[in-house]
This record gives sequence, structure tokens and C-alpha cells, in this order.
Amino acid sequence: MLVTVVLGVLYGALDWLIDRWSDALGWIGETFGIGMLDYVFMHHAFLVGSLIAVMAPLIGTFLVHRQLALIGDALAHTAFAGVAVGLFVNATFGTGISPYVTAVVVAMIASLAIELISEVTDAYNDVSMAIVLSTGFALGAVLISLNTGGLAVGINQYLFGNLATVSRENAILLVVLFVVVTLVVSLTYKQLLYVTFDETAARVAGLRVPWYNRVMAMLTAMVVVGAMQIMGVILVAAMLVVPVAGAAQFARSFREALLASVVLAQIAVLVGITLSYQYEATAGGTIVLVAVAIYIGAVLVGKVQSNQVTAEEPRSIPDEELAD
Repeated sequence: MLVTVVLGVLYGALDWLIDRWSDALGWIGETFGIGMLDYVFMHHAFLVGSLIAVMAPLIGTFLVHRQLALIGDALAHTAFAGVAVGLFVNATFGTGISPYVTAVVVAMIASLAIELISEVTDAYNDVSMAIVLSTGFALGAVLISLNTGGLAVGINQYLFGNLATVSRENAILLVVLFVVVTLVVSLTYKQLLYVTFDETAARVAGLRVPWYNRVMAMLTAMVVVGAMQIMGVILVAAMLVVPVAGAAQFARSFREALLASVVLAQIAVLVGITLSYQYEATAGGTIVLVAVAIYIGAVLVGKVQSNQVTAEEPRSIPDEELAD
């Protein structure tokens, strides 16, 4: 009973905050004559997009430095299976479960499976990711084939993303995922940094490396499901990698790369959503194209900087950050 009351209070608080966000964007649209801000679904899209542009680089920076960029693709395909599970259950039993909720559950289970396969079988991470990716997508395909028609049509929005389908409930779910991801990373930042740059040293220091690997995998699953609302399954992994790769071209430390990647992701999301609305293009594809254009610009900036530097210091674990 108490849990129900607490959840109801939290839901009401988040609902109120989203209303205030919508009011603020509506006022900006009315004041400056921005037509697209007249629509509530665009308010939700900008909210979700802005939060994704923080979460994705926050996790992606660790993944890229650990050479685990492809885990986003693996979890996106298993999240697709989670969506198919939700749609299948709703169509078969008439329930009202949000497919994004089932996607979160399935993706988190898959993230643990990737780590467990690597630990139990001594397989490389890319092998375990390939196994989970193919299993997840196969499960989704089977569930869709068992219930064709409306289910097959409804799956398109999850494959490619859709601004108009970002509902208030989905926005609230994304806010919850955002809070969880940012809070966990903030509390475990130093430990994750150790594990990212030198697992052996982390083990010697007494850190529970497998546990932190699982935490990172589960956080990645949350980000993937959150970003799937706008990016779609096919393109969701791009937000974990492209802004981070762009920031790495000119950043001089891990923390600087993390902050720069968030800025680049914000630009890509805001510009991409605006262009997709103006030209009625797919939001996910537009955001990725903008992100890639920014990456190309970052590469050029990085080349200019490198030409001005006479000697480059070797990359190592950022001790000054660990000492903070």
C-alpha cells in the first residue's frame, strides 16, 4: 500500500514537472513565433531528446574507451524483442502494458546475459554480444510473425522512431531512466573510470570488476530503451558512439571528452528534431546525419589542433581525475 502511494506521488510530481516544461516551451513558441512549439508532442520530443543527449554520451564515453561500442546495437536488438513481447501480450491478452516497459526489462536481462556469457564461457565480448543480438532479434521476429496485422504495422515506429508517438507516459519513463542513469554514474564515476582504463589495476585495488561491468551493461540497456523512442532500434546505437567519437578528436582528458560529447549530442538532437519537423523526415535518421556532420567538423578541428602541437603526451589513465 505504501509503495503504491509513493509511486503515485512520484508520478504526480513528474507529471507536474512535464506540464511546467510544456508551459515553458509553449511560451517560447508564442513569444518568438516558433510554430512547432505549439504542439505538445514536440514539447515531449524536445524533453526526451535533451535527456537522451545527456545519458547517451555519459554512458557512451565509457563504452568507447573500453572498445564496447557495439553493445548498443546488441541491446537495441534485444530491446526490439522486448517491444515485441509487450505488443504480443497486449494483442493476445488485451492488457495495457507499455512496450517500453517490457523493452527495459528484456534489455536489462540481455545486458546481464552478455556479461555472464563472457565470464562463464571465456568468450570475447563481441562473441557474447553477437549471440545476444541475434537471439533478441530472432525472438522479436517470431513474436511478430505469430501475431501479424496490427502488430506488424505498430512495430515500425519502434524500428525507426517517431516524434508524434512520444507520449506523456513515455516521457515520464524517460525522466525516471535519466535520474537512475545519472545518479548511478555520479556515485560510481571513479570506480567506472578505473575499470575502463585498467581492469587489472582495478582488481588489484580490490574493486569488484565483474559487478561494475554489469552495472555499465544495465545502464547501457536503460539508455538504449530511452533513446529508442526517437531514434528507433536501427539507429539508437549512434547516439552512444558518434558524439563521443567527435569529442575525442579535440578533448584533452576523459572528463573534457565526456562534457564535450554531451554538448555535441545536444546540438545534434535539437537541430535534428527541428529539421525532421520542418521537412517531415524521420527523426532518428536526421539526428544521426547531423551528428555525423558534427563529427566530421570535429575531425577537422582536431587535425588543426594536432598540427599546432609539437609533442603529444601518451594516453594513460587520467590520474588527476581519479584523485578528485
